[in-house]
Amino acid sequence: MRPVISILAVNTGSSSIKFSLYESGDAEELVFSGSLTRIGMKTGRFSVTDHEGNFIDCEKVQAADHQAACSHVFSWVQAHGHGIPDAIGHRIVHGGPRHTSPEKVTPELLASIEELTPYAPEHLPQALKAIRHAAVKFPGVLQVACFDTAFHSTMPPVAKIYPIPASYRNDGVQRYGFHGLSYEYILGELVARRENVARKGRLIFAHLGHGASMAALRDGKSVETTMGFSPAGGLVMGTRTGDLDPGVILFLLQQGKLSPGELRDMVNRQSGLLAVSGLSDDMRDLLDAEKRNEAAHAAIELFCYHARKQIGALSAVLGGLDMLVFTGGIGEQASEIRSRICSGLEFLGIRIDSLKNSGNLEVISPDSAPVSVRVMKTNEELMIIRQTRRVVEAD
Repeated sequence: MRPVISILAVNTGSSSIKFSLYESGDAEELVFSGSLTRIGMKTGRFSVTDHEGNFIDCEKVQAADHQAACSHVFSWVQAHGHGIPDAIGHRIVHGGPRHTSPEKVTPELLASIEELTPYAPEHLPQALKAIRHAAVKFPGVLQVACFDTAFHSTMPPVAKIYPIPASYRNDGVQRYGFHGLSYEYILGELVARRENVARKGRLIFAHLGHGASMAALRDGKSVETTMGFSPAGGLVMGTRTGDLDPGVILFLLQQGKLSPGELRDMVNRQSGLLAVSGLSDDMRDLLDAEKRNEAAHAAIELFCYHARKQIGALSAVLGGLDMLVFTGGIGEQASEIRSRICSGLEFLGIRIDSLKNSGNLEVISPDSAPVSVRVMKTNEELMIIRQTRRVVEAD
């Protein structure tokens, strides 16, 4: 039997912090999970639920920045978390070309991640603050960095390369891919359920939420994905552009329309569903408003069109398709969006059973369909727990 240890998973986003405490032994048992959202806004909220989903705490919290947010979260954990955790795992969005597996946090690793901050300026500085604050709050506790890009390190060179001068490519400018912790969790669940296609087959995972991407897997390894150098590429997202002609960027800069800082803000926070609808970045709001709001309808149609197009492209890379899995907030909950994305893909063998789909069943394709279409709940925090446990045991 493996000894039981407590592990805290910390998932730091650009404007939020999610966290979960697990007791990890032969199995993982959730103690509590929570989040602090809308960091830097007056409408921030802190909430924690127990292993059954019952609220332990729920209050308005105005955290001015990530430092204040970390202080609030870690103080709460220290007061309510059965003492000091044995280990802490952190989601690190970008590992660059050097970091392709979870690693123990050391001064050298922190310095390396610091060098990568230009790769993901919306995420890495906040994650570094969380690691450093945890080191002060929980001195001596082993911390582990779990890299979101690592899952896609198996992509072939042709899928990673950008056709730009070698001097820039040598600086690490390449396609990386993201949502790796989510994809690794989904793959692990399929393997645990003895789905042969997970080890020997052609799969597309669609992580659709505020941030959205897809990954193509062959024989259990990532071979292509929609995001590239940064999490801003690929599919249309809540507030991110997705793929954008570089000529648009050049035009906006050369015409003095936007400064580099304003351009970064536009690409990451002012575009996507929010920009097209002029209403909201939340798919639930858009679906509610669609019948009376043409812009909301246009935003939904654009999202589904790009998703459908990417499924076609990824299927071409794989040379066919055996399974399509929807996950993430939209992928798991929005049956209407799943139906619209799959409509027109019958030529690939993708078919949806409307009753199964509306009921949010795990398998939403007919039994006779050539491609199994599934809905699976992801758990990035649990994947952080598992990766952290592996590093603890190897330390």
